[in-house]
Amino acid sequence: MSSRPELQAPPEIFYGDTEARKYTSSSRIIEIQAKLSERALELLALPDDGVPRLLLDIGCGSGLSGETLSENGHQWIGLDISESMLNVASEREVEGDLLLGDMGQGLGLRPGVIDGAISISAVQWLCNADKSSHEPRLRLKAFFASLYRCLARGARAVLQLYPENNAQRELILSSAMRAGFSGGVVVDYPHSTKSRKEYFVLTCGPPSLSAAVPKAKGEDGESCSDDESSGDEENQTVSISDRHRPRKKQKISKKGRGRGWVLAKKEQMRRKGNTVPPDSKYTARKRKARF
Repeated sequence: MSSRPELQAPPEIFYGDTEARKYTSSSRIIEIQAKLSERALELLALPDDGVPRLLLDIGCGSGLSGETLSENGHQWIGLDISESMLNVASEREVEGDLLLGDMGQGLGLRPGVIDGAISISAVQWLCNADKSSHEPRLRLKAFFASLYRCLARGARAVLQLYPENNAQRELILSSAMRAGFSGGVVVDYPHSTKSRKEYFVLTCGPPSLSAAVPKAKGEDGESCSDDESSGDEENQTVSISDRHRPRKKQKISKKGRGRGWVLAKKEQMRRKGNTVPPDSKYTARKRKARF
């Protein structure tokens, strides 16, 4: 059986009562979650002015990552699909507000109210079709569109995740770009099998100098240059990107749409029950230039 939990069962089933308590009681998991959350908060690049921000924790689970946000003086809202995980979070009396919901159906938050968003090891679940009604592309579209709406202009979303392959990585990133985000992928420790971590750093709005993708961390814990972080294709750090939405071009012949096309179109509309003006000698005739 695969070691990837998203390939074993849907999240609301995989993280049942037993697994939720086991996950939260593991000292190793707690330590890893704290490190990932600290790094995600660092990549958010919030203003250092001492003002608390309202942050969103997507796939908050039992609130381990939310504790890091609270320790840094921020208020936060946590969303998760597992009721068992949220029950554990409530028992632990985390300081954030908890919401039960499926991020693949949209976040349902008011526009522009969130100052930043993080997600630790959650977004890759959207790439799996756990039900016959699930279409990964549509679920990613709904997620990123709602995330874009609820973020304040210029705010960042930092999504730490484990893509299964390049195709999954490109699917997630392209879905974000189509929703309007700019940004890219930061890969910490790209040449380490155990320590390698990927963060999708997305900015709400078009690319700018302030929205440039931060540097990744190298083997020594310091920031590494682009040359150091880009080895083979698997280890490349993706630089800042912009959405490229090609315009749809209508297929029109050199002569344009003639009388035959117009008559066929009018007949099609009649069959649909629409009210269509009768045909005449003036149908599809080109108007003369204005006097």
